[in-house]
Amino acid sequence: MRRLGPALVALMLILLPSVALGDDRPEIPDELPESLPDKYRAWLVEVDILISDEELALFLSLDKDYRRDAFIKQFWSERRGYDESLRREFEEDYKRRVQESLAQFGNLKDPRARHALINGWPDMYVEVTCRSELWPIEIFFYAPKGRFNPIPVAVIFYKPWGVGNWRRWDPFEGEEVFRNDQSMAGRSLLGPGGCNYEAFQEALAIIRLINQVSPYEYSKMMDKASQRPEPPTGEWVTTFESYSTDGPEGASTFPAEVTFSFPGYKQNRTVAQGAVVVERAVAGVTELRGSRTYNFVLNGEVLKDGSLFESFRYRFDFPVDDVSSDQMPLVFQRYLRPGDYQVILRVEDLSTNQVFRWADALNIPMVDNAMPAQDLDDEVARVYASANEVLLGGEVGVKIVRPFGDLITGFQRFDVLAEGDRIDSVQFTVDGQAVMTKKRPPYSVELDLGDLPKTLVLRATAHDDAGEEIASDELMLNASPHRFVVRLIEPVGGRNYYGSLRARADIKVPDTETLDRVELWRDDVRLATLYDEPFVQPITVPSSDLTLVRAVGYLNDGTMAEDVVIINAPDIVDEIGVDFVELYTTVLDRDRRPVSGLTIDNFSVEEDGVPQTIERFEVVDNLPIHATILLDVSASMIERLDQARDAALSFFEQLVEPRDRVSLIAFNDRPWVSVPFTHDIDDFASGVAGLKAERGTALHDSLIYSLFYANGIQGQRAVLLLSDGDDENSRFSFDDALEYSRRAEVTIYSIGLDLPARGSEARKTLRKLAEETGGRSFFIDSTAELDAVYAQIREELRSKYLLAYQSSNGSDDDQFREIDIEVSESGLDAKTISGYYP
Repeated sequence: MRRLGPALVALMLILLPSVALGDDRPEIPDELPESLPDKYRAWLVEVDILISDEELALFLSLDKDYRRDAFIKQFWSERRGYDESLRREFEEDYKRRVQESLAQFGNLKDPRARHALINGWPDMYVEVTCRSELWPIEIFFYAPKGRFNPIPVAVIFYKPWGVGNWRRWDPFEGEEVFRNDQSMAGRSLLGPGGCNYEAFQEALAIIRLINQVSPYEYSKMMDKASQRPEPPTGEWVTTFESYSTDGPEGASTFPAEVTFSFPGYKQNRTVAQGAVVVERAVAGVTELRGSRTYNFVLNGEVLKDGSLFESFRYRFDFPVDDVSSDQMPLVFQRYLRPGDYQVILRVEDLSTNQVFRWADALNIPMVDNAMPAQDLDDEVARVYASANEVLLGGEVGVKIVRPFGDLITGFQRFDVLAEGDRIDSVQFTVDGQAVMTKKRPPYSVELDLGDLPKTLVLRATAHDDAGEEIASDELMLNASPHRFVVRLIEPVGGRNYYGSLRARADIKVPDTETLDRVELWRDDVRLATLYDEPFVQPITVPSSDLTLVRAVGYLNDGTMAEDVVIINAPDIVDEIGVDFVELYTTVLDRDRRPVSGLTIDNFSVEEDGVPQTIERFEVVDNLPIHATILLDVSASMIERLDQARDAALSFFEQLVEPRDRVSLIAFNDRPWVSVPFTHDIDDFASGVAGLKAERGTALHDSLIYSLFYANGIQGQRAVLLLSDGDDENSRFSFDDALEYSRRAEVTIYSIGLDLPARGSEARKTLRKLAEETGGRSFFIDSTAELDAVYAQIREELRSKYLLAYQSSNGSDDDQFREIDIEVSESGLDAKTISGYYP
């Protein structure tokens, strides 16, 4: 492939100054509403190629500047996914393109400007002027940029007749369209007598070369380069719109009272507790399958100095039988710094579609000690007094600082950040076993975690001087950073609460996902739904009977996680540990094909030879799958890497549904995450493209790392391991890798590539790993067979049974427990994990 010629390289690159928009602001289209301020009209012109029709419609419907500003902030935040630095980089880069395009071309509708906005400023920009023979011509040169743009690209713009609008040239137009002297027709533009500008010659040569490799390829490439960037999904638009505090035009209204109190503080912020008190007599009742509830949605906005400081949304559900008072308080808490704010509230009765709207100034005081409720209804104050007691003297919290690194082994020091003045001591436990209690700061502990990176739960519990638990935090060591975790910090399990309590949840969302909502339940009754931080909510406890409090979190794709605590339990009730074992099981026939249509009666389970009772049985065909492709890229894979990459892409395209995620971990003498868990094919392809085969093989270390990466994720988890050689560089042994595989409870599908049929340690290793984890091993001669292997694995992952039982072994030992599953039908083989560690 030829490179840009030396004559082209010698041309001067036109330096484009960075300028403020100022007077260069483009002409505002007439179709925009006249009431829209100029700065927002100009912004719409600037983002014309980015904004979707749905986004534009919503933006034009906004009638308040603070809402428009909030929209613009969220608009940029949604670009470039979940990485904040990438989002900021994208916004800054785009604004720079806008400035450069305005400075060079005068407006953003010029095809040269639009091309630069979509594809970036060229590596070299050249003007060709040969007035006697050619119309004005400008050329964008792009240098090669990796797998997806491996050759130089030239884009030619010209101005027919030398006047009017510029246009992008397409080879189908022919080269004659450049001439202004038709007497030169038929003579080559690259030969004698033509315009001998080397940049122009170079551009035409590049385009011709591309079309020689693949006819029409250049035109297809340019059509794609002219398309608007794909906007983010419309979910954010729907969410933004749902937070509006504007009432529907002409909607019926209902009366309510609004009060605020300030029951405590958190560091330098005051806890502002608001209550919208609705009279029971004016509320509608929703009846559904025998359930009768009052249902409300509360949207709120807090403005500071005329700008949107924060917005929030709550849903409240009151079972009719639980409401004994004539009033129903919709109570919410926000953390605000002292100062003056404007608060806007909108409540919708979901049964009647009536709304209540309130807006007023609110002064947030400095709170050093808990203040009595101010202007709060007597009944509301009484009901929530118990919930607010925990705020006396300020909020208390502890947070374990995670050590540096992924796989944590050996001697490690763990520090705890403590907040609040009421902490008397901090107790540390590992997997429920007490290891140390510290009576004074610094609250830290040193632990020997051993050589193998085991999954352990470290817990720090703060107590007051009466020995009561007042705060806690947990850290799961050697667990995946992609876990979705919901944990109730308050209430404290085993304690008694009367009248009300303050529920507080800690939520950990994977970097690549978005939290949809957190629901708070009392037994089987949903009381409140929170859509934003802080996930704190006072809830009522109408009796002193044993009660379950649950926090349930949902991601946008429907994935769920929850935490449950038991309160108000009789003294005779002891909390015991129970092992509930879940087995994802594949059943194969004699031809090694998955078998469907079986029922619970076809299965029997034994643990250490003791029959177990199957308490849950499901056919798993739509459960989310988290699969990791663990790909050997050592030097021996040089000739086969391209085909292995293509097979991985094919597996991704055919497996992934909206709730599935696939990652790719490459390894040679060390492993690294080439593609984090994703369901976006472009992200996956980008990570796969940059792989290079080199260096040695560390199979055991890399397998342990890949299992760590999937550790703690709920649902089906699988590792697809492809390797063509023995381990050469690992720190961990095969026994270590096997032990870790047993503890991880992740299905391993191992693929051996061109391995000797006899005497191969790698073949033995791959077969044993698959057998112990309920997977399968495949041995192939070439990467051409990978598509067929991946197809079989896909079929198995979509054809599993979930069997669950409560272990009859009540001992607290940590010995490995062997599992055996039998199928009643002859000729069928059930494959699942060989056992587990309790």
